Amino acid sequence: MPISNGQTLVAPVRLAIVGCGQRGKIYASYALNSPERCTIVAIAEPRPQTRKQFAERFALPAHAVFESWEALLAAKTENGERIADAVVVAVRDTMHYAVVSAFAQEGFDILCEKPMATSVSDCIKMADAVNKAGCIFGCGHVMRYSPYVQEISEIVFSKQLGELVNVVHIEPVGYFHFAHSYVRGNWGNEKESSFSLMTKSCHDIDLLCHWFKGQTPVRVSSFGSLSHFRKAGKPAKAGDATRCLACPAEKECAYSAKKIYLDPVQQGNIGWPVDTFVDGIPDIENVTEALNTTPYGLCVYESNNDVVDHQVVNLEFSNGATASFTMVAFTSLICQRQTRMHFTNGEIVGDGLSYTVTNFSTMETKQYTPTNLGGHGGGDLGISEAFVRAVAERKQEVLMTDVNEVLKSHLTVFAAEKSRKDGAVVDCAQFEKEMRQDL
Repeated sequence: MPISNGQTLVAPVRLAIVGCGQRGKIYASYALNSPERCTIVAIAEPRPQTRKQFAERFALPAHAVFESWEALLAAKTENGERIADAVVVAVRDTMHYAVVSAFAQEGFDILCEKPMATSVSDCIKMADAVNKAGCIFGCGHVMRYSPYVQEISEIVFSKQLGELVNVVHIEPVGYFHFAHSYVRGNWGNEKESSFSLMTKSCHDIDLLCHWFKGQTPVRVSSFGSLSHFRKAGKPAKAGDATRCLACPAEKECAYSAKKIYLDPVQQGNIGWPVDTFVDGIPDIENVTEALNTTPYGLCVYESNNDVVDHQVVNLEFSNGATASFTMVAFTSLICQRQTRMHFTNGEIVGDGLSYTVTNFSTMETKQYTPTNLGGHGGGDLGISEAFVRAVAERKQEVLMTDVNEVLKSHLTVFAAEKSRKDGAVVDCAQFEKEMRQDL
């Protein structure tokens, strides 16, 4: 049924999903819960079982199912009508620029999973392509769309606690999450993907830039290293073993692939993280095969990883305000951000689920626990809803950002990584100028 925007009836937004992995599935699920707002009309996915299951889930006809994004783009019209109104780009990070720029050129609105791209040049060129096309653009910085962050942001922007002067923000990645994604997984090697501050924590730099809206980062410094997940950290008992299923130290190893993947499947858990690396529904047989043949069964001390497992970033904004950010692998919490915000007349302290607000004038402290609506504290649902509404109403502002602001936060991440590698404070404006000159 068409939905009303208050004046006219609007047909459901037609979405094409490019990449049917974990993130593609999450964004697409909004169509199942809100069919009056959007519908999935086409997909592109190279893995046969994943493609088949996705097509069945959304009852897609064969002519709407493609093995590659290029094939979907080539079939961009059907019977003279555009095959979709918008595309969700959830392919490998290194492919984002090619896919987004191609669909933007053809006039599709686009929701691109974060990061927007893995090089400065591709980020800049993507922003140029989107601006030239004039399409609606969203980036998968889902944190800012959760009820938790939106409530805090409303307090920040209202100035009820005065000016925001300083933020201390921590991203506890989670010990086995880091091993899964940033040691064994797709984001473990910088040349094959990007550095971990970009692939994991561009969320968080985006949040800091969002909270200091109206100000720009002027200087950044950063420190960090790969301290543990390397051969020197391997237990002596492991000997020459390179795979967990044949390792004498497996039982006492915190990062055992058997503990992280196979044991949960035997207990009936077939969701994340094990569903990210098998084609089809995880079971004991295909997971065991994967642990014997793919990087997900490798010893974390024998893997092809080189990205840092802990990093700090210090930011100075144009009004003199400051922020510090820490990303660390070695935590029991998984992605449950910890934040302290210091204002001229108050303080906010949050743990990702609830937060307290202290007003210095009234000496009152109140605690708030926003509704948690699922993945990323409701951010997955929030960004899906915002993107669909932005497309339906033709209003970029519904997304609370645009491609130029997204680019600015990404450039700040690149500047931070340059600081870490060079051991020097980086001037953000000068960094951007140099990067644009290099193009």
